[in-house]
Amino acid sequence: MISDNDIDLILNDLHEIYGYDFNYYSRASLKRRINRLYSLDKFLSINEFRSKIISDKNYIKRFIEEITVNVTEMFRDSSFYKELRTRILPVLGTHPFIRIWHAGCSTGEEVYSMAILLQEAGLLHKSLLYATDINPGVLEKAQSGIFPLSHMKQYSENYIASGGLQDFSSYYTANYDGVKFKPELQKKMIFSTHNLVSDSSFNEFHLIICRNVLIYFDKELQERVFNLFDESLANLSYLALGSKETLKFSGIQHKYKQVDREKIWRKIK
Repeated sequence: MISDNDIDLILNDLHEIYGYDFNYYSRASLKRRINRLYSLDKFLSINEFRSKIISDKNYIKRFIEEITVNVTEMFRDSSFYKELRTRILPVLGTHPFIRIWHAGCSTGEEVYSMAILLQEAGLLHKSLLYATDINPGVLEKAQSGIFPLSHMKQYSENYIASGGLQDFSSYYTANYDGVKFKPELQKKMIFSTHNLVSDSSFNEFHLIICRNVLIYFDKELQERVFNLFDESLANLSYLALGSKETLKFSGIQHKYKQVDREKIWRKIK
């Protein structure tokens, strides 16, 4: 097991050399994932591990992929997407142009889900989806629009449960064991690295979606990210969080009203 002191040294290396600041991530979860990687890659000592992190730029990509959590699927929590479809998108549709930010987008399944919702609502042509993550590796996967064919049965079931209007397979082309989603969906997406810990607001949005990311942050970092989102949201716009995340007890709670049980808040001040 890697000691807490060694974890501190590794986090300091990451921050000083690469600019990744993980100091405010949940320490228990972070320590567990770093220990898993240390064991998986069969390092003989902590010094060898640190040397690899410091000197091998190819390895740092693997390190970031392993210690950040990238578990997602299309139309996950179908009731959430049904709420977006029936209550939120009709309001957003009154804007001349719609800007949506998927913060911590991972491999992009939720971004493509949103693009499909917008297309079926007749709004994709006047929308722009900003998809960001700290991990450049998962962004490459997201930008490719290629996903395993084996996942499509589950994704199709999620899509139908969310109120999908089309044959889900009409949105992609299958080839061997993979599928590629239609380029007209990707045309409205912008993928970019963004660090919620250290980077600032970069636009004004009508909807920010950040689901199941904040559960890995400590309270101080959660508060910092909430302030970032608040700075980035236009008045009367929406913030969507994961099922175990909440604005309650945050410093910006008084500026928002929860609009439904699916963890969607509207900025009212």
